Amino acid sequence: MQPIEFKHVIQAGEEGSLCDVLAVKTGLPKARIKRAIISGAVWLRAPGGKMRRVRRATSAVRSGDTIAIYYDESILHLQPSVAQCLRDKRRYSIWLKPAGLMTQGSSFGDHCALTRQVEHYFKPQRSTYLVHRIDRETTGLVIIAHDRKAAALFTELFKKRKIGKRYQAVVTGKIIIEGKEGLIDAPLDGRSAQTRYRLMHYDPSEDQSRLRIEIITGRRHQIRRHLELIGHPVMGDPRYGHGNKNNRGLQLVAFGLTFTCPFGNGVIDVEIDPDKVHP
Repeated sequence: MQPIEFKHVIQAGEEGSLCDVLAVKTGLPKARIKRAIISGAVWLRAPGGKMRRVRRATSAVRSGDTIAIYYDESILHLQPSVAQCLRDKRRYSIWLKPAGLMTQGSSFGDHCALTRQVEHYFKPQRSTYLVHRIDRETTGLVIIAHDRKAAALFTELFKKRKIGKRYQAVVTGKIIIEGKEGLIDAPLDGRSAQTRYRLMHYDPSEDQSRLRIEIITGRRHQIRRHLELIGHPVMGDPRYGHGNKNNRGLQLVAFGLTFTCPFGNGVIDVEIDPDKVHP
């Protein structure tokens, strides 16, 4: 079944429950619509308001409301991997996001998103504010804020580059470095971008290098694009590079975070073993 993107402004005489109205307007069975609602693929906007996800099939829709459904069976049938809460600081928490789990949802749903899992994890439920992201294919550490002030403080820390982020990547070929570290200084999307890396190990049998990486800037897919640029793409990268395919997934792990807690809890340093998160 082809994906469906349907949006409609409710007219006088069309009022009713969200599920019933969508069933009439789209021709989709109610069972499928309910699954889409549970998965975060149905949206509602009252006149003058913003589009928001709707979680209840029985929600009332009134004249002037805008409803939307983004139905894609291939997405709705996905079974998300489960994230792990590593630190709970009440006003924020630190999570290990597995590969394949989105950091946040899309119009087509959020049941495969870290933010949704965080909402379900805490009892009573807490607000979730995403203050940074890592790629869907990447395994690694993510900070989630739980109130607006915490979100603002962490956003400022990231903006001022006061949060240290450490990565490990396994790349094709043997990287030759003059000195202890290498630096890739190449603009991405018209903006400056710098990636610092250190060779940890070279495996001649596989012709692969294991690198420890710190990014000075934070551009979209920066590490993956920079390493492809110098001819050493990340193993398992589905988007960048040639000759780097494997059956283990993207070999990039965001394994370390270091920052001074904005709420007076001293230096927070969280690290996982990047060699133990891939099968």
